[in-house]
Amino acid sequence: VWMFLICVLYAIGYVAYYPAFPTIHKTVSGWTSLGQLKERTTKAKEGQQQFETQIQAQDIGSIEQNPQLRTYAVAAGKMLFAINCSQCHGAGAGGTKGYPNLLDDEWIHGGSLSDIAYTITHGIRHMADENTRDPGPMLAFGKDELLSEEEINDVVNYLSVLAYGYKASESATRGRDVFLANCTLCHGENGEGNRELGAPPLNNPIWQFGGTTKDLKETLHNGRAAVMPAWQGKLSESDIKKLAVYVHTLGGGEAEKQPEPQTTPEAAPLPAPVEAPMPEA
Repeated sequence: VWMFLICVLYAIGYVAYYPAFPTIHKTVSGWTSLGQLKERTTKAKEGQQQFETQIQAQDIGSIEQNPQLRTYAVAAGKMLFAINCSQCHGAGAGGTKGYPNLLDDEWIHGGSLSDIAYTITHGIRHMADENTRDPGPMLAFGKDELLSEEEINDVVNYLSVLAYGYKASESATRGRDVFLANCTLCHGENGEGNRELGAPPLNNPIWQFGGTTKDLKETLHNGRAAVMPAWQGKLSESDIKKLAVYVHTLGGGEAEKQPEPQTTPEAAPLPAPVEAPMPEA
């Protein structure tokens, strides 16, 4: 009986102290789970704002060097990527046909923090942005009748030698001559590519538009001109910094290019002193 009475008294006290019926009773303690959630959310936003203020004030390189800021930027950048970038580059950033893989160290326009941030900001061939990366389109060698179908087939066979190390056939040997005459201005004599021109390397098996014979023939016949939107105006400068830091950490981020040291030319040695002639007596 006493235990029952104690339980009843405890229940009455609990109902009075905590919000068992929050719509009709505000509780003695004033505590509510909703109030606790709001308090914790406010504290979390205050902590988040501290990071945001620092990111806005610092350059992207300083963010990368600060462990706490870097951790925050990567976490926030991952969410931004999922919302804005995964539709093209994939949820895991592995890319798909026509959209580059961001997990490797193959960069068409540069993989340093500043390169990535610039690409995100201004896009690629996004002509509404006057500062967009605009290397121009790849020529349509077949469509514009710059090369014959046989020459295109030969070049495709030569690309297999460049990318996969296959033994050169007669067709591939002919294709090398065609390649040297038509493709080296952008892609280099050894297929090393040229970032200034947005020309990807062709000497490895990484292909943005596919590396099968059919894919390569289609690329050579019709040309390519991939477009990426400029995110300036859609994302804040702070968001672009966070997104760039996240992409840079995915596996292929490059170091910033260091300016070449300027050498000061050595001063020319002073001429030996010449004795003045003695005046005649």
